[in-house]
Amino acid sequence: MEYNDLGKILKQQRITVPLTLQELASVSGVSSSHLGRIERGERFPSARILRKIAQPLGFNEDELFTLAGFLSPQTPGVAEESGPGYITRQLDPYAAKMLAEEPAEVQRAVIGILSLLKSIARGMTKGD
Repeated sequence: MEYNDLGKILKQQRITVPLTLQELASVSGVSSSHLGRIERGERFPSARILRKIAQPLGFNEDELFTLAGFLSPQTPGVAEESGPGYITRQLDPYAAKMLAEEPAEVQRAVIGILSLLKSIARGMTKGD
């Protein structure tokens, strides 16, 4: 994975949560300027930075370490320890890349549509 791809995934997740860059900086203790450079692909985050931003972005550390290439998806124990949520919570890099190329209002619209579909699907399972 390239620096830029990870940065786009992190930005997309931050927007999804939703957090501003300043809010993420405040809760993680990482400067907003450093976070911005990571999101733009100008810097690659260290493991220490990934640990600080994992929880506020809704990731567990293993997910971020895997996305960053610090862990292999086949690393024994990573998927098993995290349980079934490991795969479902990980962002698809292709989907994140495609969304990251769209303006923020389009990204929010897509997230809104996905939320609506998710609630419809929940309603359909409750009715069965």
